[in-house]
Amino acid sequence: MEALQTGSDVLFILLGAIMVLAMHSGFAFLEVGTVRRKNQVNALVKILCDFAVSTIAYFFVGYLVAYGVDFFRGAAELNLRGGYDLVKFFFLLTFAAAIPAIISGGIAERARFHPQLAATALVVAFVYPFFEGITWNGNFGVQAWLKESFGAPFHDFAGSVVVHAMGGWLALVAVVMLGARHGRYHKDGGIAAAHPPSSIPFLALGAWILTVGWFGFNVMSAQTVAAVSGLVAANSLMAMVGGILTALFVGRNDPGFVHNGPLAGLVAVCAGSDVMHPLGALVTGGVAGALFVWLFTLTQNRWRIDDVLGVWPLHGLCGAWGGLAAGIFGQEALGGLGGISMMSQVIGTGLGILIALAGGFLGLRGLKRVVGLRLSQEEEYRGADLSIHKIAASPSYGE
Repeated sequence: MEALQTGSDVLFILLGAIMVLAMHSGFAFLEVGTVRRKNQVNALVKILCDFAVSTIAYFFVGYLVAYGVDFFRGAAELNLRGGYDLVKFFFLLTFAAAIPAIISGGIAERARFHPQLAATALVVAFVYPFFEGITWNGNFGVQAWLKESFGAPFHDFAGSVVVHAMGGWLALVAVVMLGARHGRYHKDGGIAAAHPPSSIPFLALGAWILTVGWFGFNVMSAQTVAAVSGLVAANSLMAMVGGILTALFVGRNDPGFVHNGPLAGLVAVCAGSDVMHPLGALVTGGVAGALFVWLFTLTQNRWRIDDVLGVWPLHGLCGAWGGLAAGIFGQEALGGLGGISMMSQVIGTGLGILIALAGGFLGLRGLKRVVGLRLSQEEEYRGADLSIHKIAASPSYGE
């Protein structure tokens, strides 16, 4: 029976890792469908190479920083319990690698390729696992202090803050540091070029892949068969639907908003998906869908933040909302399971944002000074596909 339980846990978390790995193709096609055609090849190559660099950075450094575990032992020891510790690393790696995939969408069309890979290594080796370890491994006593002070630690079941808010706020730093794409805004502040999505079908494909894979992201965060919860699946479903419907309404039928709606809802529900009532999850997702539409419009049109895929509103702000929503709808008074402290949720969410901003600024500032982060104006005009990869996405190349 013990061998069966161990094997079931290995298979369970392995399937979760595969589902989240598949989500990275969703990141790729969401970006391919949003950027102009002259940058589509670059989008595909970036996501794949970012994952490879993330694997190396997390295997050698990041996992050690977060959990104090290294892999410099014999294969026999690593394969104890059916290799559960190895597939757990694989699963958590797919979360870590989502951070550069998120950032990629914000800085698309003007970032240099190799400096971006260097930034990926820094983020996945040091910045992300620093906060991951605080939240999910109790590093530095922060969770113990929160529990002692406010009755419960910071709760983030599947990474609304640990993964998504971190990625979104890191992306904001990168977007601001790079500046807007050439020709995007007039000097007086008005929009000079709208740059609509190049392919709604590719954008929709990416959104669908992400949406389906997200049920592995959330449900398999239990990490063992014994801990799996149907409540997480139901709450993910309700938040997804809430995000779709409010994005449809607030976004006035815009297909880009509609297909980002489920993603906004799923980002927000990650943190509290194991403690909310499904109605609370529906409201959480609904608020996130509307929040994304409003903030994407404000950042692009009024604040002149040229965040190509809107990753700061989608992941940064909806992720932060998810951290707070867990504290609201996780309460027993609102149908939740309880064991949540609103003050701990506020402090934990704020700490994640602070670490992302500080780590992103220090790392990217250093890279900008040493090697530079941005394509030249001529390279950007030609497009990253021809400037970096020397090939276009199709023979009928154009914007």
